[in-house]
Formats: sequence, structure tokens, C-alpha cells
Amino acid sequence: MKSIFGHNVRTDIFILYLTEAAAVFLAVYGLLAWGIAQGVPMEQGRAALAACLLALASGVVAGASGLYQPALLARGKLLLGTAITAAILFLLAAWLCLMLVGASQAGTASLATIGSLMMGAVAGVALARAAYAIAARRGLLRRRLVIIGGDGGMAREPARRSPFDVVLALPGGPNLAHALRPDRLRAGQVWAIVTADLQSLDPRLRSHCREAGVRVLTHDEFNECHLQRVECESLPQDWLATARISQQSRAEALLRRGFDVVVAVALLAFTLPVMLITAIAIKCDSPGPVFYRQLRAGQHRRPFSLYKFRSMVVDAEAGGTPRWATPGDKRATNVGRFIRLTRIDELPQLLNVLRGDMSIVGPRPERPGFVEQLGAVIPHYHDRASVKPGITGWAQVNYPYGASVEDARMKLAYDLYYVRRRSLFLDLLILVATVRVVLFQEGAR
Repeated sequence: MKSIFGHNVRTDIFILYLTEAAAVFLAVYGLLAWGIAQGVPMEQGRAALAACLLALASGVVAGASGLYQPALLARGKLLLGTAITAAILFLLAAWLCLMLVGASQAGTASLATIGSLMMGAVAGVALARAAYAIAARRGLLRRRLVIIGGDGGMAREPARRSPFDVVLALPGGPNLAHALRPDRLRAGQVWAIVTADLQSLDPRLRSHCREAGVRVLTHDEFNECHLQRVECESLPQDWLATARISQQSRAEALLRRGFDVVVAVALLAFTLPVMLITAIAIKCDSPGPVFYRQLRAGQHRRPFSLYKFRSMVVDAEAGGTPRWATPGDKRATNVGRFIRLTRIDELPQLLNVLRGDMSIVGPRPERPGFVEQLGAVIPHYHDRASVKPGITGWAQVNYPYGASVEDARMKLAYDLYYVRRRSLFLDLLILVATVRVVLFQEGAR
């Protein structure tokens, strides 16, 4: 695993991204600089800029279409669908990139130019993925672990998806010093030692591990690094004091607020036609208001009115008791089912972002009744309210729609990971992953 701005990224996926970006850059630069794409060579500076932009765009497109998802990489049919989606998104990205660098034919119907760039990029990505597949098959991208006193959570994920190999499992005891000599660790190319009890390891042994460049992790630290969520039950009471949110400066807070406002305004402008059509469709489909206001718990559990497009009949909760949404919920209207599947019903929450009630990225705001119910049975549930709620979040892109206490417990594990490692880099990753969630209707009800 590789830590980037506090967020753990799988090393093999990071290497795949870098390899693909390099391949796309070389392919696009060659096509433009040699004049193959446009008929005449482009000036080298502009060709390099266009190649850089498309190399970055290829990673964003792959992430937005799910091509970096380990589960998707192993499924042929789903991989084909995501590849087609990625190709369409890349066509748009190529056109925008050519517009930005001022290519001579970008403003007109330069389909041949864009098509040749896409073919070059696809060839580069195909070669990078072929090299990745060969390296993965030979085990060159896997991390080697030594486990002391348990499996460290390795049984939680199928071996074919896990980037780890357990090379040695030890019960603990006095023989550890011999088994974990620095020369043996280096010879075995061990990445980390995962132990059930860090304090039980001799300090000299830990020093030897550091000398060998080997991490020493507890099971909880390994699970957080590996699964990108935290074990809520094992968190100490004062854990928030060490979270990134508690170390945020005023400048960082202003930067984040500016990020929220800019993204919200841009999305409102971009989706305004969709919102107008949705409002008309709702009004024609069923009696009642276009918008729906609902009381939600915000930062520090302060209540606020959340705006949504109405997707259910007016008397959906006639008794006044909050109810979980269920698959095929009969309370949804015809238009409501569609806008819930496509997440269009969430667009009015951009107004909540402009008002300051919400952020673009953060834990989803729950209803006060659910918050009290869940806070009484799930440890640290209220800690998620230390940040503003968001339209999308780490839990939303990693776990399907929750409609039970156990679902809420699992989503909290992802929310607290976000609170602990919050950064604009992680926010950008979540926004890219949200495109995938919306396109493939993951977890929608």
C-alpha cells in the first residue's frame, strides 16, 4: 500500500495508473508531434501539453468508469461494459483537451483527429494492461507479509483480489527474534509484519524491522490500510484528537469552502437543463410539490432542512415515522424511481452546499430519529458528525445503499476512515468514483 496525502492506495493499482498515463502520453505525443493525428505536425510544446492533459484524463476516465476496481478487473462482461463507457468519456476528454491547447481543427468536426488519438491511447492502455497482467500473474506486484498471532484480517477478502501474500505465520513467543532477523526479512522481501499485540513485541525486534525497511502494524492498522475502513469497536475514545479533521487550519477550512462553492456552482450550471426537465416531469407525473424538504442532522448534529426532488407520493410517511427505503419501494412515483436510480433527486442538495449546511463530499446526513437510534447501538456513531455531511462520500462509493443497523455499522467504518484521513485528494478520488456509482446505478433504490 502507498500513502498519498494520508490515503492508502493499493501499490499495484497506483503502478497501473502510472504505467497507463505514461503509455497514453507517449502515444498521443507521437501522434501529434509527427503529424499522424492531424495531417501536419503540431508544435512540440502544444503536443506535449495535449499529451499531458490526455494522460491525466485517461486516469480520471478509467477511475470514473470503474476500470481500477479490483473486482471489475476479474469480470469479463462487466469489464467490457466499463471499457465502452471509458471510450465514450475519453472521446469527450480528447475533444476538450484539443480545445484547451488550441488545436487548429478542435473547434470543428475533427472526428478523424480525435478518433486517431483515442486509438493511440487505447493501444497504449492495452499494452500497459498486458504488462500489468503479466506482472500480476508472476506475483511481482504482491506484498509479502509475516503474521504474528492471527490472520490480520486476510480471510476477509478473496485471495485473487488481495494484493498480499502471507509468507510466514507465527504464534508468537521467544523464537521471534531469530525468525525476524533483518537479513531474513530482506531476503524474503517482506513488506510488513502484522501482529495482534504490538506491545508484546520486543522494542529491539521492532528496531530490527525498521532497519530492514519493514513496517510493523497491528491487525487494526493493517485492516485500515488494506480495507480502507476502520474498526469502529476498537477505536479509543479520544481517537478524534489524532484525526486530520482536528488538525485542519483556518486556511485549509477556507480552501475547502471555496472548493465546495466552486463545484456546487459549476454543477448547478451544468445540470440546470436536467433539473428543469425533472421539475416538469414530477409535476406532470403525480400531484404534490416538485421539491421535498426533510429534516436532517448536520455537523455537530445540528438539524437543517435538506432539499431533494420529490420522488415519492405525498403521504409516503403518513404516520410521521421515519422508514428505511427498500428495493422496489411502492411509495416511489414513476418519475421518482428513475430519478432515484440516476441520483437526479439529489441535485437540489447543491443549494444546501451553497448555504453551508453541507459539503460536496462527506458522510451522508441522516434523519435525527435514525441518528439517535443508531448512536445508541453503534460505538462512535456520533463521531461522523465532526465534519459537514456531503452529497457523496467514501461510504457511498464503497458500500451499497444501507437500510439496516448492520448496514449503518459498515458504512460508519468507511465514514470514520474519511474523517481520520480527510484531504482534498481523497475528495477528488470520491468525486471521480461517484461518476462510476451514478453511471452503473450502484446501490440505488
